[in-house]
Amino acid sequence: MSTEHPLRVRERLSEVRYEIRGELNRRAHALEAEGRKLIKLNIGNPGAFGFRAPAHLQRAIVENIDHTDPYTHQLGLPAAREALAEAYRARNAPHVDATRVFVGNGVSELIDMTLRALLNPGDEVLIPSPDYPLWSAATILNDGRPVYYRCAPDNGFMPDPVEIENLVSSRTRAIVLINPNNPTGAVYPRELLERIVAIATRHNLLLLVDEIYDQVLYDGACFEPLAPIAGDHPCITFSGLSKVHRACGWRVGWAILTGAPARTTDYRNAIDLLSGLRLCANVAGQYAIAAATTGPDTISALCAPGGRLYETRRAVVEACAASEHLSLMEPRGALYAFPSVVGPAARGFDDHAFALELLETEHVLIVPGSSFNVPYHDHFRVTLLPQADVMGEVFGRIDRALSRRAEATTKVVPMKSRTAAA
Repeated sequence: MSTEHPLRVRERLSEVRYEIRGELNRRAHALEAEGRKLIKLNIGNPGAFGFRAPAHLQRAIVENIDHTDPYTHQLGLPAAREALAEAYRARNAPHVDATRVFVGNGVSELIDMTLRALLNPGDEVLIPSPDYPLWSAATILNDGRPVYYRCAPDNGFMPDPVEIENLVSSRTRAIVLINPNNPTGAVYPRELLERIVAIATRHNLLLLVDEIYDQVLYDGACFEPLAPIAGDHPCITFSGLSKVHRACGWRVGWAILTGAPARTTDYRNAIDLLSGLRLCANVAGQYAIAAATTGPDTISALCAPGGRLYETRRAVVEACAASEHLSLMEPRGALYAFPSVVGPAARGFDDHAFALELLETEHVLIVPGSSFNVPYHDHFRVTLLPQADVMGEVFGRIDRALSRRAEATTKVVPMKSRTAAA
């Protein structure tokens, strides 16, 4: 009798979803192996669409490459952390110094570490719906429970502070904000942020704010950093080089802990401990941090009329406006659009099935909206990184697929057939 048994995996992994790189992405790889040419809009990965990190960031790494062989401090290069502290002090973030700056292998690692330092089994984290699914996954895998507050389409994808406060329980430890928002492109006004800070203050909740798209803004949208609004209340701000500076592969992110030091010292030390356990973050990429915080603005022109991101966004907005099958809340920031399917094509619509159909028949890879932990199944996400003409072609294919669905749902069964069936 065989004694071989499959290895058992962690049970909580069954609760984790990450369709951005999940089943559909695996199918896309299989189609590419067969020689199919795909347009992949599932990941906000600027380098895959021809963007390059700014030259002054590249030079900073090249000029310091001889210093990158050893481990560095577990929190990050001292000069890089000083540069970040200075940059956030210039934004009026309170109580910032280099000892409260944490550099990680991308924001993803830091999200995991900060939740691991915070949560005991069964603790709850208030997370937006739709969310960036890493927040839910990291909460679950650190033995917490995600509790979702709605950012409803009919409210411009803005959260409702009243609902947020109603969800607070004795186990709630933190509120997550993603601003500018992925996947919706919403940019939160100051008044809304002030109300959420007030809730966190009343209930002693840590604020965790993902601001990785803080400078990716369109049509005069105004970004308000949360830390200055939070003041003495504990807050962690996440950002990095991946999006604004188009350097995803360098895996350089940071987390800035603000708030009164007397309230955050133990928590800061817990993150320090976890940082030491992984030794340190990628050293080479950290040499670009000071250049990023003090160098020229290279993102605003891309987001202004005539800029590549702006024109691709315009192509998406115009395509959705021209389609009888799509509706779109125009993204004000970030690198994504989150259209919904409407009309006859929406009858019985299943976003995952449609994404698979679109991949197989039109060779376009999108992310189903339900992957972002929403209860509805009529949205999907695309990145705004392709050229505008490519995006025009993409939405032509999407509209073609939706037209086939609309025709199928409105097709009338002939009277003779109905009589025979009876």
